[in-house]
Amino acid sequence: MRLKSVWAKAVAAALVAMVGLLGGSAAGAHEQTPSTPLVRYLGTIKSIQGNKLVLSTDEGADVTAVVVEGARMLRVEPGERDLSHAVPLELSDLAAGDRIRIRGRNAPDGKSVYALEVIAIKHLDIQAKQERERADWQKRGIGGLVKAVDPATNTLTLTVSAMGATHAVTIHTTRSTILRRYAPGSVQFDDAKPAPMDEIKPGDQLRARGERSADGTDFMAEEIVSGTFRNIAGTISSIDPETGRLVVMDVLTGKPATVEISAKSQLRKMPAEMAMMLAARMKNTSAGGAEGGKAAGGAPPPRSEEHGGASGAEGHAGSAPGGPPRGARGDFQQLVNRLPQAKLADFAKGEAVILVGTGNARSDGVTAITLLGGVEPLLRAGPRGSQSFSLSPWTIGGNQGAEGGDSNP
Repeated sequence: MRLKSVWAKAVAAALVAMVGLLGGSAAGAHEQTPSTPLVRYLGTIKSIQGNKLVLSTDEGADVTAVVVEGARMLRVEPGERDLSHAVPLELSDLAAGDRIRIRGRNAPDGKSVYALEVIAIKHLDIQAKQERERADWQKRGIGGLVKAVDPATNTLTLTVSAMGATHAVTIHTTRSTILRRYAPGSVQFDDAKPAPMDEIKPGDQLRARGERSADGTDFMAEEIVSGTFRNIAGTISSIDPETGRLVVMDVLTGKPATVEISAKSQLRKMPAEMAMMLAARMKNTSAGGAEGGKAAGGAPPPRSEEHGGASGAEGHAGSAPGGPPRGARGDFQQLVNRLPQAKLADFAKGEAVILVGTGNARSDGVTAITLLGGVEPLLRAGPRGSQSFSLSPWTIGGNQGAEGGDSNP
C-alpha cells in the first residue's frame, strides 16, 4: 500500500520514547560547544548523499543532516520502546524511506544540523509489520454498525450485515483495549485519535480485532476503531470536476447531498454486467432465497474457515480496516476494491452512484471516501435494498490493489 500509514505515528511514538534512554553523546568535533543546544528531529529519509541526508520531518519541513564521524547509530524494530534489542547500524545501511530520529546541533549557518545520534527503523521492517497486522485484522476482525453502547458493562452491541441479513454481536472491552476514532472530515486513518467509549454512538461504523466466541455472538476486543460515516445512494444532479464537487440526490432521504472529492477519495465505476448480477442477487435475498431464509431463522452467517468470521457489506467482518472483506458473503467490497480507478470527469449528471463519506467543514456535505458509479441496476432493484451494498469506509488510505492501500491500526 502507498503508505503514510498509522505506523508512521507508531514509529514516531517509539522513537520519541527512546529519547530519555539515549545516555551519553557521540564523540565528534561538532559536540564541543556546550552552549549550542541539542536539537532533535523525527521523520523519514528523503535522500542520502555520502554522509549527508535530507530528512522529511513529521512537522512537514525538510532538514539536511550531516552525520558526523563517530555518531551513535542504532537500528530498532517497529514497536520497540527501548534500546535493549537495538543493534549497531552503519551509514551505508540507511536508505530513502527509513524512519529515523536524529539528535545533534545546528550548524553555524543554520542550514543544516550535525547529527550526533541516529536511531533508525528500516522501512522494510515497517512494511513487514504492517503485513502481519493486516493479516491479523483479516483473520481476527469483525465490523458493522453500532446498535448500542453500555459504558457500565464496557460492552457495545454491533449489528453485522451480510447481503441483507443481520445478526447482533456483543463487543466486550477491557482496560487494555485500544480505542481509536476517526477525526471529522478526515479520510485517513493517520488522523484517528485515542477516544473513550462514550464517544462511540449508535449508528457509527466500527471495526474490532480480537477473539470471537464459538457461537459468534460475543467478541473480546483488543483494538477498536470507530467513526461516523454516511452512506448515500442516488443520482448526480450536478457535477463540477474543476472544483471536485458534485451534488447527489439521496434516494433514501429525498434530499440533496453536497459531496467533495479529495486527493484521498477512491473513485470507481462498475461494469453493467456486474451491477445487474448484484441486483439479481439482491432481489433473490429480499425475496427470502436460500441465504435470506437462513438469516430469517436467526442463524448467523456462515464463517470463512480460511479467514475466520462472517463478512458483510456493511459489517465486513474478517476484513482489515482499509482492506477488502473476507468470507463467503463479503464479496461486494472485494469486487469494488478490484475495480480500476476512475476520475471525476468519468462521471456524468444523472448517473446513479453509491458512496461512503465523512462529514466535512460544510454542514450539509460530506467528503467522499469511496464513490462508485454504474450502480443504476442496484437502485432500480429497490432504493432501500441498495443498502445491502453499502460501501465500507475502511478503504481509507489507498487501494488494496496497489493501506491494499489500507491503513492498518
